[in-house]
Amino acid sequence: MATGRPGGRGGHGGRGGSLRGTPRALRAVRRPADADDPADVPAPEVPVGDDTRAATRVAERASSFVEEDELLARLRERSVAAGVVPVAPATAAALTFLAASTRARAVVEIGTGLGLGTVALLRGMPADGLLTSIDPDGERQAQARAACVEAGFAAGRVRMIAGSSRQVLPRLSDAGYDLVVVDGATTDFPRDLEASLRLLRPGGVVVLDDVLWQGRVADPVRREAVFGALRETVRAVREDERLVPLLLPVAHGLLCAARR
Repeated sequence: MATGRPGGRGGHGGRGGSLRGTPRALRAVRRPADADDPADVPAPEVPVGDDTRAATRVAERASSFVEEDELLARLRERSVAAGVVPVAPATAAALTFLAASTRARAVVEIGTGLGLGTVALLRGMPADGLLTSIDPDGERQAQARAACVEAGFAAGRVRMIAGSSRQVLPRLSDAGYDLVVVDGATTDFPRDLEASLRLLRPGGVVVLDDVLWQGRVADPVRREAVFGALRETVRAVREDERLVPLLLPVAHGLLCAARR
């Protein structure tokens, strides 16, 4: 759930580059309403001077509130070395919290990477929970499975399915899941959101990572496709009467919605 964000956390399209989740300084000017805002969310008034520095310190303290342990730090290093950008530390903490607070026994993760987010979700799930993780790169999924065992989880707690979300999600049961985490290719977000709503039980939660992503894509056509997908996704969540939405300023934006 960043540099290389259009390809998602999995193997195809590669989320290579620097670590995600580093808080960025707030901007000292208000962006116009028609600015190139990927999430199509109106920009708030932004403080200036000392207020800006204070707001930045608050964001930094919030991001570092839950300290990452040695295992997650190792998984983060492995991911970066392999050219996969993992979920931010604050996002990993949020995933653990959401899995625990919803008591999610059946979870779908779109975008396995090397397993950092997978481990974070398992840490919040009940002991009898099953996590289904989807990613096109089977080799990386094998590493993610090993990471789950390294974290102390039985191999049977995770079902790894190699394939794209387009291929796999239609095969999963309607209304069979408590939590769905979408962190694959950004351009697939609108379709993945629609499929996720079919999978959720009443009261279930869908989470989409990086919806406020401000990265740059060299290809202008590709860039417009990415921003267009983000706008469409945020708008769909906000306007769907079946959902109770919440946009959290965690890392590059964590969009959550509970199904009524």
